[in-house]
Amino acid sequence: MPIYHTVGSIPRKRHIAFRKPDGGIYAEELMGHEGFTGTASLLYHVHPPTTVKSARRLRETRYEADPDQTLRHRHFRTSQVKRGGSPTLDRVPLLFNNEVAMLYVEPDENDAHFYRNAQGDELVYVSKGSGTLESVFGDLPFHEGDYLIIHRGIMHRWRLDLAGEQTKLLVMESRGHVRWPKRYRNEFGQLIEGAPYSERDIRRPSALRTHDEKGDFPILVKQYDGLNEIILDHHPFDVVGWDGYFYPWAFNIHDFEPIVGRVHQPPPVHQTFQGDGFVVCSFCPRPYDFHPEAVPAPYNHSNVDSDEVLYYASSEFMSRKGIEFGSITHHPDGIPHGPHPGRAEASIGAKYTEELAVMMDTFRPLKVAKPALPLEDADYHKSWLDAQHAQFNPPTS
Repeated sequence: MPIYHTVGSIPRKRHIAFRKPDGGIYAEELMGHEGFTGTASLLYHVHPPTTVKSARRLRETRYEADPDQTLRHRHFRTSQVKRGGSPTLDRVPLLFNNEVAMLYVEPDENDAHFYRNAQGDELVYVSKGSGTLESVFGDLPFHEGDYLIIHRGIMHRWRLDLAGEQTKLLVMESRGHVRWPKRYRNEFGQLIEGAPYSERDIRRPSALRTHDEKGDFPILVKQYDGLNEIILDHHPFDVVGWDGYFYPWAFNIHDFEPIVGRVHQPPPVHQTFQGDGFVVCSFCPRPYDFHPEAVPAPYNHSNVDSDEVLYYASSEFMSRKGIEFGSITHHPDGIPHGPHPGRAEASIGAKYTEELAVMMDTFRPLKVAKPALPLEDADYHKSWLDAQHAQFNPPTS
């Protein structure tokens, strides 16, 4: 995240004695990726972050795949996910490979524990709901349409607005570092003119509340494909100040500025984030192509080295029938996909679309997780047949 940021109190120089009011020294913690060469931040704690009272393994989190590996297009309805539970403990795995996983949760309770994912960055799309992401870096308020980027190792806690709308979170868990696409950045890391968003659109932690409390504080750490409980002897949010380039941040999908043209533009113009082995794109309300003979609906295509996953954040999408708000479609490598019957013809002459969707493209095949199977529209792969022959299930309310 190439924006320098600082919150709270820090000393004049790095790695010099930063004195407490009682004459003691605040404990430094350098947090970053790629050893000592990637983006990092330097935090100053009231207590050393290493004072662990106990540690135990709670449960395994390794994802199990659908044993049926038949190649076909698939459709899952998140509206059928059981609502409730924790934003960190009750996520339903949907799709995964060795580089990225997609999960979904509709939590209705705030966590008492603190949480750290030590095996991957988390890119969380807030489809519904609002609240505050608390972390050692400070508070980061969020609301509907936000992408929250929580880099690996960042301790945090979700605070949901339980009096508001039901929270719906789409989680992409990345083994690699989630970042801005390289082509949007100049050699200094600054977003270039012509990128679909700028640094002004990025929100960073602001309010820093320092807790100087002793006691038993549970921290759940996801590592080695399992949840591990660590009991710290003090409140983990005891940071008095920090500076650097490594911290959680937010970007709202409605701040993405779509790139349009006279004829249909390919999906890379919608790219929003880059990961290792995958990209994430945002399909937003925008004018349609303006050539008088343009066909705004996408052409049939075979991406011979990638899987395409779409989360429909509204019930409208130009090229799809039979989907609903919260639908997820998986179009795997090996078979072409394209607009449903009649969609290309219907798009000609249209001026605008209100569609809203999040797309994850992976460059290695995805597996379907077993917990996704009860959510599946099993006949979706037949939905490109003419309407009179199609047998796929219509959306339910």
